[in-house]
Formats: sequence, C-alpha cells, structure tokens
Amino acid sequence: MSTWLLGGDIPIHRLGYGAMRLCAQPGNFGPYPDWEGGKRLLRHAVELGVNFIDTAHPYGPGWNEELIADALAPYPAGVIVSTKGGVEKTAPDKVFPDGYPASLRRFCEGSLRRLKLDCIPLYQFHRPDPNVSFAESVGTFAELRAEGKIRHVGLSNVTLDQVKEARGIVPIASVQNRYNLLERGDDPVVDYCAQHGIAYLPWGPLAAKPFAPEAPLAQGSGALSQIAKDLGATTGQVALAWLLRRSPNIILIPGTTSIAHLEENTAAAKLHLSDAQFTALSSAQV
Repeated sequence: MSTWLLGGDIPIHRLGYGAMRLCAQPGNFGPYPDWEGGKRLLRHAVELGVNFIDTAHPYGPGWNEELIADALAPYPAGVIVSTKGGVEKTAPDKVFPDGYPASLRRFCEGSLRRLKLDCIPLYQFHRPDPNVSFAESVGTFAELRAEGKIRHVGLSNVTLDQVKEARGIVPIASVQNRYNLLERGDDPVVDYCAQHGIAYLPWGPLAAKPFAPEAPLAQGSGALSQIAKDLGATTGQVALAWLLRRSPNIILIPGTTSIAHLEENTAAAKLHLSDAQFTALSSAQV
C-alpha cells in the first residue's frame, strides 16, 4: 500500500479500517455481540497491512475502543489507533455534540484508559458544538497536545472556514468529512488539505448512510459497473480506488464486520485506474 506521513511524522498506509460497525446494533450502541469475532477481524486487518484504525468514544459508547485494545494492545509496531472526542451518546437515537472543555478532557482521559495508551496518536474533534465557541473547543485539543496526552489533532464534520480557523490555534493533521464518488461537495476541503499537508479521511466512502446496511456504490451501474467489469473488480473496489486516485492525502477507512468484505476492501489498494477510467468516473453518473 502507498503511505502518508500523518502529521508529517507517522507513516500510515492509505487504506485503513473504520471500526464503527463493531458495536451492537441498532445505532452502534453497546458491546459488539461477537466479541471474539471482532478481535479476529481486527487482527486480520493488521495481517493484511492495515496500520491505521479509526474509532470514536460514542461508538458503543466506549465499547469499540475496548474491543480494539483487547484485540491489539500492546499494539504491533507501526499500528496506530485514532479516536475522537466531542460527541456524547446516551441511547441508540440520542447523540449530541459536547464541545465543552471539561467534557473534552473527560472524553480524552476515557479513551486513553480504554485504548490502553499513554498518548493518542491522532485525536479528532468529532463534531463542532453550536453551544460552545469552536475556538474554545479546539483550544482544549491544543492544551491536551501540549500536555502530551495526544500527539496530533484532527477535525471531523467541519467546514473549510473551520479548518482554517483551527489551524490558527493548533497544527491540524487530519480532516474527516463525508465524501465519495457520489457526494463531492467537500472538494474544496480535500484540495485545501492536500495543499497544506493535511490528511483527508472520507467517511461514507461507498455512500452508505449511517446505520444503513446498503452502500449505493457497492451496487453501482453505468461507468462504475463497466470499469469494474473491465478490471475484474467489484464496484465498491473501484469506488475506493477512485478516492485513492483523487488526491494523495486521502486515507480510506472503510468499515465492515465481514472478513471477506475486509479482504475485498483492502485489495482495492492494488487497483490501478487509467487516466481515462478516472476521468470517466469523475464526470459520469454512477
């Protein structure tokens, strides 16, 4: 797999794993029912070359981080876990932002404990809180970084203006927003991040809606279907390959609970799209 230097100093493969679905359903609330199966999947991801795993405090809440630590801690050399703080979940359908400094500190301390880490390699502000100054929330991340509790700061679900504002407070290593072949409204953010050495982690890379099993780009038609046929690949793999080709700072974190699907996703890193294929996908209805 090709690599990216996260924050300029942590080499990560550009196809990682998003662990959100390894929680009870509905709403990713509660511990993953097949705990041992989840551990096997995480370990197999590492065997396949994945060295970047993305999670968050509200996945569970907390249970997802505990599962990752149970499967992988002490972490193999080069494998890092990124998590997020700034969202609280009290029930499957009760999720709300909480960007107050005291809450962000509590979230960080809990993640450190559950992940069995002394320092979180990448800690992301999960979602701006309209009730708290964005600068105040990001300032708390800067303090946690200065205290050595986190190595790099990331943002999630933010606008371009918010990325620029945050960079005036603390170095930003990553941005995680929704983006895929069908939904490209974040193009300006992708390009800005590329220009400034910031990793871009697209969530929903196959256009699946939160908590929905269907992923439209896994059943694509038109140019997507034809190119997949030409390459002997699945439409999902081609959609992931398009993202990797779209910009060198894009780091993929597709999630799954299936070993077979995990292997399919990671194999997308080996696909090569020609200039003509990339252009056809970028301009066609898929």
